[in-house]
Amino acid sequence: MKLSQVRWQTYKDNPADAEIPSHQLMLRAGLIHKAGAGIYNLLPFGLKVVKKIEQIIREEHDKAGCLEVLMSVITPGELWQESGRWQAMGGEMVKMKDKGGRDLCISPTNEEAVTDIFRRLIKSYKDLPITYYQINTKFRDEIRPRFGLMRGREFIMKDAYSFHESKSCLEKTYFQLYNVYSSILNRIGTEFKVVEADAGAMASSDQKTHEFQLLAKTGEDLLVYNEGYAANIEKAKTKRVINDFKFNGGEVEKVSTPDVGKIEEVCKLLGVKPHETLKTLALMGVKGNQVRPVLVVLLGDDELNETKIKNLLNADHVLPATEGELESLKCVRGFIGPFGHPQEMHTIFDAAIDLDAFYIVGANQKDFHLKNFSPKRDTHNFEVADLRRTKDGDIALSNNLPVQITRGIEVGHIFQLGDKYTKAMGVTVLDKTGKAVVPLMGCYGIGVTRLAAAVIEQNHDEKGIIWPESIAPFKVHAVLIGRSDEFRMKAFKIYEQIRERGIEILIDDRDVGPGFKFKDADLLGCPWQLTLGEREFGETGKFKLTNRKTAQIIEASPENLITEIERAINR
Repeated sequence: MKLSQVRWQTYKDNPADAEIPSHQLMLRAGLIHKAGAGIYNLLPFGLKVVKKIEQIIREEHDKAGCLEVLMSVITPGELWQESGRWQAMGGEMVKMKDKGGRDLCISPTNEEAVTDIFRRLIKSYKDLPITYYQINTKFRDEIRPRFGLMRGREFIMKDAYSFHESKSCLEKTYFQLYNVYSSILNRIGTEFKVVEADAGAMASSDQKTHEFQLLAKTGEDLLVYNEGYAANIEKAKTKRVINDFKFNGGEVEKVSTPDVGKIEEVCKLLGVKPHETLKTLALMGVKGNQVRPVLVVLLGDDELNETKIKNLLNADHVLPATEGELESLKCVRGFIGPFGHPQEMHTIFDAAIDLDAFYIVGANQKDFHLKNFSPKRDTHNFEVADLRRTKDGDIALSNNLPVQITRGIEVGHIFQLGDKYTKAMGVTVLDKTGKAVVPLMGCYGIGVTRLAAAVIEQNHDEKGIIWPESIAPFKVHAVLIGRSDEFRMKAFKIYEQIRERGIEILIDDRDVGPGFKFKDADLLGCPWQLTLGEREFGETGKFKLTNRKTAQIIEASPENLITEIERAINR
């Protein structure tokens, strides 16, 4: 492709509203154009990258026997009403009515639509298992779209759905798709981790689910891992090792702590360590119209894992108690404690707390704390659960090894859905005995445009993007330096020879200076840069092929140039 024919526009400075490298570089390199808040147009070079990602995804799914379909972007509301998600999806789903007054929505996901396809086509266990997938546009009306393609409102996604007669069949396909996802990310050339994850609203918390996370400093997710274990911090199961709890103490004693509500201040005033104090949170678990108050107690230097408490309470939301609710619970903000509540008040102690030890706790009275509080002795109605947020140095329960925490960008998520949707939508198939059974489902998603952005987060420098060869818009970016007609004819002849060998090449033949061309080449980030200058044709007789990532230079004569290019891109 000749750059003079593309009308390619690049930018020197980062746009004001672009916060992370992928957003900045995709705009600066002319890969995308902002159409509105969280909505982007893919420009020619950006579209080439996305199409290459799609092709890798398609090849790996087809290899695994998955069947490609294309579902409508607009979905009948009645399907969502059948599953019970018409209201549950909330404001993220854009709803409308057609001229006949029928409910419609723009699909944010397609469990209902694919289940409807399945129940119309499949009637017997003989046709199972079966996996449908599509690569299609989705729309979710995010309240705060940000980071360009990383968290946009409209995006391209690959979503797949499998159907099964039995749990063992679901398990087999689930891990087959697990391997498909690993193959996709390996082929693209990413550094990633597969981590245990929380199912959220997609499935029950006892079903298997894994996230595929690209490692990046700008990642929004925290990943907990060691050799043999990896989980999203929301799901991580770890423990602290504390050997110096205080086990000698007398009766509960009130102490004055004027204007001292923070754990650090309490520790300094009373001369204790943070893990010798307890932090008590008054929370409200909301499930539909029901609100359940609960006290959650953590070691003073631990933080609450909100996903774990939400799952434990089987709540839609868990919210901090308001001032009015605190008053009714006889709690005082900054001085909340688990002591002295009515027996019906439910208290949950985090599993890291030794129930026989003695602690400093809030006295439920302004400017006072209590000494010598012992959970087992001084609390009536309580339970123990793993509710704390994992820290560096914790021990993984699965293998008793210390864990580390790093950041990642979720680009894929796979779920075992069980019968959540098939049961709700009245789907059955006949088993081997002729009995009608409810099939089980799995679902598997990859954010295609999100993956393109995530790859940049992992592969860039101060000059621009560094594309892996697998998805680069071009394998070779040729920079033409010289203006004479004779020279340009020679350069274009080499360009055509390279194209004839099936090598994707972009040639910068614009009428601008060489410095501008090389900066744009670095910004776009194709794997190899080829210098086609009058010196190379004349004085030196050698062409320079430079690796964008390593800066390695390969020199080649006119006679072996194409051979060297082929060797470089195929090694």
